[in-house]
Amino acid sequence: MTADTALAELLNSRIRDVPDYPKPGVLFKDIAPLLADAEAFGALTRALADRAKELGATKVVGLEARGFVLAAPAAVAAGLGFVPIRKQGKLPGEVFRRSYELEYGSATLEVQRDAFAPGERVLVVDDVLATGGTIGASLDLVKEAGAELVGVVVLMELGFLDGRERLAGHLDGAPLETLVTV
Repeated sequence: MTADTALAELLNSRIRDVPDYPKPGVLFKDIAPLLADAEAFGALTRALADRAKELGATKVVGLEARGFVLAAPAAVAAGLGFVPIRKQGKLPGEVFRRSYELEYGSATLEVQRDAFAPGERVLVVDDVLATGGTIGASLDLVKEAGAELVGVVVLMELGFLDGRERLAGHLDGAPLETLVTV
């Protein structure tokens, strides 16, 4: 068993299935048990921090809201700064803004205009890759803010939703990695 396989098995064993949440027919993947388990959360944090260092990142970006929980401790463990990408209206000061389509409606994300120095190298971290809309908008914001994308790491990819294919035009050759595929 490789280290990556062992990590995936550990993480997957701590992700709980919640049927019919938030609506009937949806099988929600709850990461709260993973976060509550010091061994699993620590292993995840170390893996993210190691990847940030391997890619030469200077900042780690987390997407609201669960991406914050994963990215912030990874940034600290890697000795890097953390930058949040938030829903519209949650950040003070001047921001870059990107709207995108959801399955039923639209949403807008923001990042502060001074979040990155020009050319700063950024690893984007989130909990789930589903349809790719949120991550795609975030990658566009990172580039608009003047940073260089060095990679994207997500805890879990819902492969049946084809989000990876939708992100192809946003990655500019940077790797997209997932730790657990559903």
